[in-house]
Amino acid sequence: MAYAIARLKKLKQKDIGSSASHTSRERETLNADLSVENIRFIGSSDPESRLEDLVMAKINEVEQRRKIRTDGVYCVEMLLSASPSYFRASCPTQAGYYEQNKLDVWLEATHQWLSEEYGSRIVRAELHLDEVTPHIHAYFVPVDDDGQLRCNHFFNGRQKIQAFQDSYYETMRLIGLERGVKGSRAKHEDIKDFYRIVETGRNLEVSELNLEQIKAKAADRDRTARQFQQMEATARQLAQANELLQQRLAQLEKEKKELAKQTQQLRDLALEDVAWELGLDKQPSQFNSWVGHGHIIDINGDKFQSTSPGVEKGGGAIDLVIQVNNYNLRQGLAWLNHRFGLQGAERAAIAAVKKQTADILQTEPAPKFVPPVEDKSKWTGVHDYLTHFWGLPSNFVHGFYQSGLIYADSKQNAVFVMRDLNQQVKGAYLQGSEFKGLAIGSDRTNSWFHFQLGERGTSKVEKVVLCSSTIDAFSYAMLEYSKTGSIPKQRTLYMALADPKSTPVERLEDISQIKTAFNSDEFGEASALAIKKLLPQVRRSRPKTVSWNQDLLLEKSLQQQRQQQQRKSEADLSL
Repeated sequence: MAYAIARLKKLKQKDIGSSASHTSRERETLNADLSVENIRFIGSSDPESRLEDLVMAKINEVEQRRKIRTDGVYCVEMLLSASPSYFRASCPTQAGYYEQNKLDVWLEATHQWLSEEYGSRIVRAELHLDEVTPHIHAYFVPVDDDGQLRCNHFFNGRQKIQAFQDSYYETMRLIGLERGVKGSRAKHEDIKDFYRIVETGRNLEVSELNLEQIKAKAADRDRTARQFQQMEATARQLAQANELLQQRLAQLEKEKKELAKQTQQLRDLALEDVAWELGLDKQPSQFNSWVGHGHIIDINGDKFQSTSPGVEKGGGAIDLVIQVNNYNLRQGLAWLNHRFGLQGAERAAIAAVKKQTADILQTEPAPKFVPPVEDKSKWTGVHDYLTHFWGLPSNFVHGFYQSGLIYADSKQNAVFVMRDLNQQVKGAYLQGSEFKGLAIGSDRTNSWFHFQLGERGTSKVEKVVLCSSTIDAFSYAMLEYSKTGSIPKQRTLYMALADPKSTPVERLEDISQIKTAFNSDEFGEASALAIKKLLPQVRRSRPKTVSWNQDLLLEKSLQQQRQQQQRKSEADLSL
């Protein structure tokens, strides 16, 4: 079983430079491979940037109300990693090797944890790949919410250090890592202990445990084994999906070059060449005039005009052949094929169709989406379906019905109204016991099912949650509500996003807080990574089960069990 590893070391002012010179490889490190480059993912990448200056700048953001002691803690170095068996399950003792997909998932999860847990107090963080096992050095300036330097506020005593490790584990367990047993007599607060782990490939948590602790570890292992196996399978699937994606990108690049080549081939034939083949002669005195067979043809670029009586203005090579030779369309195409070959005839035909298409588009309005007709007599059945089968709260469903975002159609499907971000209705998603899918004519690229919650109804959206489906969007919002007991203080946009390619990037790129709350399956993981590339500020949020709706149903079941137990206890007491 692989474990999450979190250690810390308190640094006095005189210790900061020494620590920085080690992590930045400014001094010789015997067990480091100099050919491997480490990655600084938080803080300035400028080699002249000094850690001491970053720490003091953070401390001096707010005037300190008391003088800092000479032996005070200015900075805390965090060492974050995982057991070697996580990064290289098949060969944990092979120094320096790691599976790239495992590293990517762990790095993203750790980066997210640092940002959410400590924010701007982390002034520098580096990923080290040049030693035996990948690990991160992060530097935390312990200033409280008032900006005062107080390390004891964060890391004073065993309980607070355990809370630090618990917090990291709560994120790491979602990617399949296990926590060591609390209460073990083994002490690892010092970062030096970490190197014994990465050098020997063993886990220090397994030594000196009593019987009760061994039982606790066995129970914890059984509980996380399934999650670990699932994440292992997901990681392999993601690697395969990534390989397929790279192949697809290479294929698309090849197709792009081929299309560029075809662009020239799809242009209409040059009218001067066609006129010459038709036997017309260019008039020396008139630059654009061609004469022959009783016709006077003026050619201007890709258009021509005949001065012959009763002959209208033409638009391309086929029209020119038809008018001069008095052919029908079939004869005109056959003549072009004879004189210019199959490719030339196809070019002329395509150009003619494009012109006809352009003429139609200038006069024909685009069809508007027509929503499914509402059948109010079916609403009770839809309401029961959403509340009983999917576990959505009745008052919540009724509120959205009142706002017009959900209603029933004649077949007793729940109709979820899809809008663009300017609130224009452009589609609908139908969800019923026997059918689910888009209504005919829906614009799935530019409209989505979405809703907003927050204390300030007219304020600007500050947070966005992207979910796999309409039901999951509701379920996620309800789980947030049950956790906090109130609607979000921040104005939050919940959106059902069926596919990453329909992500409204331009409207979301300026929002700093975005979560991809997709399912914990292959498609959900791949979608989250795809959106991460489009919107780098995105953070991943995974359900405890497969989907957020299953989480909601589980929470509802547990709540009912607690209520039943409470009623039974009250009944026993009354006896």
